[in-house]
Amino acid sequence: MREAMYWEPLEGNRVRCRLCPLNCIIDEGQRGSCRVRKNIGGRLYTLNYGKVSSIAADPIEKKPLFHFYPGSCAFSIGTVGCNMHCIHCQNWEISQADETFPYLEDATPEAIVRLAQHYGCESIAYTYNEPTIWYEFVFDTAKVAKKTGLKNVLVTNGYINEEPFRNLAPYIDAMNIDIKAFGDEFYRKVSKVPGAEPSKRTAIIAKKEFGIHVELTYLIIPTLNDSEDEIRAFARWVVEELGDDTPVHFSRFFPHYKLLTLPPTPIETIEKAYRIAREEGLKFVYVGNVPGHEGENTYCPKCGKPLIVRWGFTIEEYHIKDGRCEYCGEPIPVVGEYKKRHYRSMWW
Repeated sequence: MREAMYWEPLEGNRVRCRLCPLNCIIDEGQRGSCRVRKNIGGRLYTLNYGKVSSIAADPIEKKPLFHFYPGSCAFSIGTVGCNMHCIHCQNWEISQADETFPYLEDATPEAIVRLAQHYGCESIAYTYNEPTIWYEFVFDTAKVAKKTGLKNVLVTNGYINEEPFRNLAPYIDAMNIDIKAFGDEFYRKVSKVPGAEPSKRTAIIAKKEFGIHVELTYLIIPTLNDSEDEIRAFARWVVEELGDDTPVHFSRFFPHYKLLTLPPTPIETIEKAYRIAREEGLKFVYVGNVPGHEGENTYCPKCGKPLIVRWGFTIEEYHIKDGRCEYCGEPIPVVGEYKKRHYRSMWW
């Protein structure tokens, strides 16, 4: 436990947390919506600093990041807590938990960096639950990692206030931002937060102001965020605000947590979203949670040849050289050259 960043004192020993757009006003002895920031004696404390719930050496493609150091290893860590309460969360056991979760291990930023190096990883990915919820630990670890040459990756819902994000952003190299839907109603009913604007704003600031590599994930849930109009509006926004070269992953939903009444997303729905996004001008669109689908591959936007052939998280063919299509020479926006990497497996 340590004092949190980004809060202000209020009358009556209350505090206001300024980390995320919920801006929770917290009475003494109470916690914010995230469950892991607590008012103790009129000061705000973070309860999950260095508390690791999950750790693995993952393919970077699992984040998913398809245009960032392809084939590399991301040393992935997570904690407990989240500022959203999505009723379909696949990691609800940790995202909806607090520091009493029974399988937490203590770690320091220096220890995480040493482990990432030991297992031959090129980056550290802050993932599994919402990484901005242990902002202080991510901030400290990212600074240490940056000095060693390791890359820092956020897999995030993007629901963070501007000031804390701008202070963290110089240490972040890549982000996959989960855009839950393109309408506020979904965020209110399914994710239990006011709306989508903060996540969209974070994506724009990250890419346009800080040059962070940004990819987006849109999990398509039947009847909730799968209408053609919504998908088309989302794709158009990406083209206009982030650029037509921004990778977008449309992922297939499977029933989970509290949302068990809906069926898995039909593959035809995912394929329709893929076509709509391409029609709206996006050059790099991907199909997620459908292993072996052709939509996992990267295609040259000029000649149409498959440049990166994938099966799940594995790269089977790679035809980009010096940032260009090997067939026609078209520039392809992929950060880092692909090398068939070998890294140590690990158990936690």
